[in-house]
Amino acid sequence: MDKIRKIIHVDMDAFFASVEQRDNPGLRGKPIIVGGSPETRGVVSTASYEARKFGVHSAMPTVTALKLCPQAILVYPHFDRYVEASEHIRAIFKEYSDLIEPLSLDEAYIDVTENKKGMTSATAIAKEIKAKILKVTRLTSSAGVSYNKFLAKVASGYKKPDGLTVITPDKALDFIAKLPIGKFYGVGPATEKRMKELGIHYGADLMRFSIEELTEHLGKSGSYYYNIARGIDERPVDPNWIRKSIGQEYTYPKDIYRTEEIESYFRNASRELAESMERKKISGKTVTIKVRYANFDTVTRSKTIETPTRDPEAMFQTALVLLTKTDAGKQKVRLLGISMSILTDDEPDGQKEPAM
Repeated sequence: MDKIRKIIHVDMDAFFASVEQRDNPGLRGKPIIVGGSPETRGVVSTASYEARKFGVHSAMPTVTALKLCPQAILVYPHFDRYVEASEHIRAIFKEYSDLIEPLSLDEAYIDVTENKKGMTSATAIAKEIKAKILKVTRLTSSAGVSYNKFLAKVASGYKKPDGLTVITPDKALDFIAKLPIGKFYGVGPATEKRMKELGIHYGADLMRFSIEELTEHLGKSGSYYYNIARGIDERPVDPNWIRKSIGQEYTYPKDIYRTEEIESYFRNASRELAESMERKKISGKTVTIKVRYANFDTVTRSKTIETPTRDPEAMFQTALVLLTKTDAGKQKVRLLGISMSILTDDEPDGQKEPAM
């Protein structure tokens, strides 16, 4: 019989906002929004828990957030501080295990089935990690402990902030049955709406559907939802995990429509993206562009090329082809973006060092 895995998911509490409140005592206990200016169509990166009570959340336009919470203090991001704190947190994880899969600056999975300290209790390890993070960074975190990644991830968000939730194998199905479908990791707003149309409001409802029915209604993700409803998730914690895509986007202070401006963005963005990929030593095969029109309608267009690349000219020329499949230049545009996916950390063809 396979050994039951012990996985911890650690998620920092309102990370960017908490760093700002830690470093500026005048912000403590107050509603703050970390994000871009409303004048430049900025969006919320993180909101403190004091601001979240008013309905403010990440990815919301800053102008909307300030209408919901007029008394909020807007703080522009200080990424150097967030990266520094993240490095301290990652060093704490490494005291216990090398099987660490970071998802972002403020969250990661840690497999402690076999750990460096020989501790038998994953719950005890999670408590120690939380205490050390608080001592070293003066920031609180929440942790979920379970036998797979899905349950550990859900558990970490169950009692925020400063929470610790443990889901053992014998408690998993009961926990899942009572979980609102919107709390399932991997169920976004669109899928949640579709599931509720099918009468799926809780995990118990999801359990009643066969894999065939879920695939019919929800597509290729149906098997994933079928398995997690039964507490099944075999994905390992992968320390060599790399991001699925890399890209950037820009929201214009005023709508643009001139073809020259649009093409200029993609030329410069392709160059900057290539430089970022060069630093990370990754290449990609699929170019995707994103266009948001003045009426907020958003379209994406993608093209996959044969050979992985990080050549800026190749990305730019592909972007130009994809642009012809949009109404950019015919309709006014408020946002443009470009990304690369199907990433590999191998050297792309034509950029390999010659054999010695």
